[in-house]
Amino acid sequence: MTPFPVIVGFGGINAAGRVSFHHAYRRTVIQALDEPDVSPVFKGLATLMGVQGDSSDRGHRQFMLENTLIRKIDAFDVASVGCHRSATLVVPKDADLTIHLSARQLPDRVPDGWNVHPESRNRYRVTIKAGTTTKFMLPDSTVSKATAGGQIPKGFNPSMVYPSRSHPRGLELAIIGASDAVQSLGLDWQKLMDRVGPDGLAVFAGSAMGQVDQSSIAGAVMAPWIGKRPTSKQVAFSLSEMAADFVNAYVVGNFGVTTGGIGACATFLYNLRLAAMEIQSGRRRIAIAGGSEAPITPELVESYRTMGAIADDAQLAALDGADVADLRRACRPFSENAGFTVAEGSSYMVLMDDTLALELGANMYGSIGGVFVNADGYKKSISGPGVGNYLTMGKAIGRARAIVGEEGVRSRSFVHAHGTGTPQNRVTESHILNEIAKAFGIERWPVAAVKAFLGHTMAAASGDQATSALGTWRYGVIPGIATIDHVADDVYRSHLDISPEHKHVDPCRMDTAIVNSKGFGGNNASGVLLSPDVTERLIKGRHGSSSLNRWRHSNESIQAAADQYDEKCVDSGFVPTYRFGVGVLSPEQVAVSDRAIALEGHTQSVSLESENPFLPPDVT
Repeated sequence: MTPFPVIVGFGGINAAGRVSFHHAYRRTVIQALDEPDVSPVFKGLATLMGVQGDSSDRGHRQFMLENTLIRKIDAFDVASVGCHRSATLVVPKDADLTIHLSARQLPDRVPDGWNVHPESRNRYRVTIKAGTTTKFMLPDSTVSKATAGGQIPKGFNPSMVYPSRSHPRGLELAIIGASDAVQSLGLDWQKLMDRVGPDGLAVFAGSAMGQVDQSSIAGAVMAPWIGKRPTSKQVAFSLSEMAADFVNAYVVGNFGVTTGGIGACATFLYNLRLAAMEIQSGRRRIAIAGGSEAPITPELVESYRTMGAIADDAQLAALDGADVADLRRACRPFSENAGFTVAEGSSYMVLMDDTLALELGANMYGSIGGVFVNADGYKKSISGPGVGNYLTMGKAIGRARAIVGEEGVRSRSFVHAHGTGTPQNRVTESHILNEIAKAFGIERWPVAAVKAFLGHTMAAASGDQATSALGTWRYGVIPGIATIDHVADDVYRSHLDISPEHKHVDPCRMDTAIVNSKGFGGNNASGVLLSPDVTERLIKGRHGSSSLNRWRHSNESIQAAADQYDEKCVDSGFVPTYRFGVGVLSPEQVAVSDRAIALEGHTQSVSLESENPFLPPDVT
């Protein structure tokens, strides 16, 4: 049998809080939940955000509600964004101009018309001849025209929970997210690696834009223009695949395959596809997929605004006929809208083959039925939508139908739309979803669009959608699009159920969720997630009821260990795994033969045995 990839752990952080154990999901649907499910969310947020006092206090809860999800950006001062203005100094023709500069301020190439006279070891007098023209930059500040963002909860600083050593924020979020996912397993990681061997793990993760703050590429590029020098780390930190590399090096100590899969806004699904394929091939028994992004910087916010991608405050106010923008409703998928909302976050998921999951008693939150990727073909505009998403959605529903049957697709499925909140997306994606629903006989397909709550986390966006789907199977609520009060007239919805209201469902009657993503440049991806009930039914058919019963028994201790991690985070806060300089091997600790390579500290060797893959088995 082809190995079956099951979801055994997940984690991360976004504007709703910690992703593992459905905390972030519950924050997005908190109005639809009862107090026993709500209370741990507020308790965990209070710890995360540094809120002192009783988390059940109404005032504290209101503070936590107001300072999570999309809100006014405070990562930088939106009322005073630093910048420089180009200016020209013209010295009058009737007199020279004298200025004084330190040695560090003096340019290496002295401009024409300047006479430089040393006054002391580190100070110079500069005489600029009459009539000379000199270009220079004046420090200035401006007001950001777009001020809404999906920031992680206010008060939580990822750099303070582990020794970050000036890591870019996107990589800090990657450490937090991957560590959260791994610790959510309830399994001892070293024992797990001893079980599968040093080459038995795969890690696939990326950042759509790479790292773009002052600790990475922005700092390196801007340094010469603002009178600074680049550091030795900025360029290396900026690479997109560092969202995987950091996980390999500091969280899981991976010797197996790794890739920084990049697919613009579909990056998480690209990596989930690679992880599922690696499990299905039998090459790896455990795979981690993820994405991390931290694009809330003044430069990027203004760039996205200039290209018309994000909604600025004036446009948001105009939507409501108001003087002031409603920043909480900045993202309005499938309604009258003006653009997406930039956001930060990370999302990681741990997959395991079904046989290993059964043997270990691992938690099973669901499984991967397939992830499909198609490009758009020839395009008029690289940023414009194309037809590739019809293919990915069609293939995804086709795969779901093959697994759960016609009725499972028609009446027991829901879709997590890409749902960016742009005028173009509401038309193009709704047409795709509606046509697919019509073709497969789905009358009222429930549509969720969690960017309404979280904003667009880019590389992590489809991870936000996927982990939200897992929450529905635990708590029985499909998130409504709570930021809209109507569906726009140009949205296709004859076969779609698009509503601002949360939808209560029976989790046992929701067989599958389709996660859809449309990335810049034609990077389309659609994933099939199977419910825990469907996953167990498939495993029972593959391994028998006795194996499933043994798994249920052994799972009790694993679930208890996972719950213990959750309780620790709720009570004491994040303690991410960060192993800097631990377990680093030298060449002397590697033993090489023509059959295997042994690594000190690992119970299994890496086999070098291989068959010729290019001939049939009966040909020598």
